[in-house]
Amino acid sequence: MRESRASSSILAVLSYSGVLSCERYPSEIAKCHLDSWSGPSTKCDPPSSYLFAGLGGPGQGAFTTFTRVTAWLQIPVASSRRGKEGGRAACAALCRPTDPSIALIAVIILMADNLCEALGKLKLASADSAADSMEGCLDCLLKALTHNNAEASEKIRDAGVLDLFSALLAPKSPCAPKVANIVAEVAKNEFMRSPCVGAGLLPPLVQLLRSEDQDVLLQTGRALGNICYDSHSLQAELISMGVIPTLVKLLGIHSQNPSLTEMCLIAFGNLAELESSKEQFASTNIAEELVKLFQKQVEHEKKEMVFEVLAPLAENDTIKLQLVEAGLVESLLEVVDRTVDGEREEDMAELKTASDLMVLLLLGDESMQKLFEGGQGSVFQRVLSWVPSHNHQLQLAGALAIANFARNDGNCIHMVETGIVQKLLDLLERHVNEGNVTVQHAALSALRNLAIPVVNKSKMLSLGVADVVLKFLPSEMPPVQFKLLGTLRMLIDTQAQAAEQLGTNPTLVERLTEWCEAKDHAGVMGESSRLLSALIRHSRSKDVVRTVIQGGGVKHLVNMATSEHVIMQNEALVALGLMAALDLGLAEKDFEGTRLVQVLHKLLSDERSAPEIKYNSMILICAIMGSEPLHQAVRGLAFLDVVAKLRAHENQTVAQQASLTEQRLTVQS
Repeated sequence: MRESRASSSILAVLSYSGVLSCERYPSEIAKCHLDSWSGPSTKCDPPSSYLFAGLGGPGQGAFTTFTRVTAWLQIPVASSRRGKEGGRAACAALCRPTDPSIALIAVIILMADNLCEALGKLKLASADSAADSMEGCLDCLLKALTHNNAEASEKIRDAGVLDLFSALLAPKSPCAPKVANIVAEVAKNEFMRSPCVGAGLLPPLVQLLRSEDQDVLLQTGRALGNICYDSHSLQAELISMGVIPTLVKLLGIHSQNPSLTEMCLIAFGNLAELESSKEQFASTNIAEELVKLFQKQVEHEKKEMVFEVLAPLAENDTIKLQLVEAGLVESLLEVVDRTVDGEREEDMAELKTASDLMVLLLLGDESMQKLFEGGQGSVFQRVLSWVPSHNHQLQLAGALAIANFARNDGNCIHMVETGIVQKLLDLLERHVNEGNVTVQHAALSALRNLAIPVVNKSKMLSLGVADVVLKFLPSEMPPVQFKLLGTLRMLIDTQAQAAEQLGTNPTLVERLTEWCEAKDHAGVMGESSRLLSALIRHSRSKDVVRTVIQGGGVKHLVNMATSEHVIMQNEALVALGLMAALDLGLAEKDFEGTRLVQVLHKLLSDERSAPEIKYNSMILICAIMGSEPLHQAVRGLAFLDVVAKLRAHENQTVAQQASLTEQRLTVQS
């Protein structure tokens, strides 16, 4: 393409300014521009001569540069003025260009450090620039960026060139691809991203995403991606500008273009991390497009790219259902079948990603029920077959899938009736000694959920679930400990015989009191206390009470009564009340040592205490009055005053119990 005088002279100025120099590109640039220069009708030297002219510093050298450039461009400048005055005169002359592309030339001249002051106020427009001239200018900038991106970007910023780009990014501008490319390149530097935003480049770039030119789309996507890289606020701004539906549409239109497809996937991956994007994604056909794209992929890297978009999107329940309806599950099952016996690292990676994504899809209630199909669904049956697999990843995914299917009573009852419990027990038996911790955790999670419906508890106990679960008591892994405790607590709920059997197991109780002090693991600590309480509450057994007292469990129940969770407070108070009723003599010393009376006084005095907490605290006060030391402690804290006030409590049950407690305290005072 033949360059105009304007674009050729830009090269000379770029050389002088340090953006380009003869040392950097001695042969390539000289040859290119000597060959293309046709020469003006003046006596000025051709532009290539300026590449090797050794132009000097400010003053005379600056003026020489301007006079040569302006003369070659046929712009008259008074030759008698020198130095900064001459520079200003040249600047004024450039402000009245006859060639439209001189505007961009003038701005590029600003890059010369020794001309910054003289040209600081230069602001020219280039709305109707000749395409050839402008292309040459942009090529020069791209070459400079290729050589030293950071340095060239800084000069572009300081020269104010970014402010010209908004107009050059117009949809019909022939320069749009190269300008977008330049923006993409400069935005690789973190210090250039804010200036790009400040120059108002986001709106025209977003507008360019509606272009039909694939090169424009690619460079625009790069530019937007680099500007908004690692900035949630800018990404949110793009979302508010409606970029998501536009990108989804582009993916559908240009799915045969690998570069554009990759650009869209990278954009989706970044935007999908923002919660504000999910609603927009859900309103498009993104699920259908991604599933179609996934089904076409052969290369491992390409599939991974699609996976990386699917995972964050699948966290949204609406999109989960859309993905299921688009056939993603069937595609994932195909991946599992193809990779399950593979020994290559990429096969194992695909197997893990596919099975994990399957489990994620089951976290949505609607998508889960659609795949369950009353327990007859083909997907449900396939997932069950993973549990006895010899592949740990499939075992894990199968157990987690069962845990997710077991999120309502109907599903749980059906699964227990069809023998799933035995499959899970067999799986756990295979992982007792030095087993896979994630598989242990997943299988215990499934058993815990299955044990929630009352009708399942006795069936699961008869299958020996408690005995198998107890084999994991030696585990030092908090996630396993947590699920083990939860499973046992669910199993003994309303099951007196099982609660008594477990509650009189000194090994279990000893382990529970140990875990009650696991301050680094609040979940384990809380579940241990709750199981101790449950053993007493559901067994109502004196033997269980003695085992817990002898095992050092009282202090943990008293501490539980001060929990920030009302349900835990209440469970503790009920258990302590039963303990006092069943064996006050044995519990007396521990009640004193844990300052139980003081704890109860505080609970009754605190206006924030829930009605059930006040009620059960008064029940416990009455229960411990049979102990002389505890009775004296109650009298010493003036409980009568606190209880008397509760007779006017808005909750009738609390008010009635306050009257009864007041009578008891009065009689025994």
